[in-house]
Amino acid sequence: MGASWGGLNAYTQILAALPADFPAAILLVQHQHASSENRLPWLLGRYCKLPVVAPEDKEPVLPGHVYVAPPGFHMLVEQGETVAFSVARPVHYSRPSVDELFFSAGVVYGDRLAAVILTGANEDGAAGIEYIHRRGGFTIAQSPVSSEAPTMPESAIKTGAVSRVLDLEQIGPYLAEKVAG
Repeated sequence: MGASWGGLNAYTQILAALPADFPAAILLVQHQHASSENRLPWLLGRYCKLPVVAPEDKEPVLPGHVYVAPPGFHMLVEQGETVAFSVARPVHYSRPSVDELFFSAGVVYGDRLAAVILTGANEDGAAGIEYIHRRGGFTIAQSPVSSEAPTMPESAIKTGAVSRVLDLEQIGPYLAEKVAG
């Protein structure tokens, strides 16, 4: 999942709707300044029945866990289904970048992946959504009308690679049904 402006609200609504036995791992990127404190896992953990963690480099990606990209680093998924961090250049002025996560997860998970692009004020995530779609993954965009900042979901939708466009309050229940059901 990826978000920017308005992401905290979006993530809390989605994660609160997921059951404690949700069987998939969730990796999420929230655009934040590199000098920000890494409080997002703690904040999101207050609304989520799943463990929400700030992963360590090379930590295994486990089902039923939420992994939050730290400020100032791209969070990637490596072939052994482990988390890796990169300080490569920012993408769309952002590090962490949604596109970087989506590209690496697309390589590792292919058609077993669902990607969700949420509210935000730039085009980060659109190229990654397109890549995941080409690899057979399932793609979701938050409806622009339910977004605090519609540019990120609009950019993803314009690629033609979004499988579903859903209002914010529909995303969590939809994921719970599609993945857990």
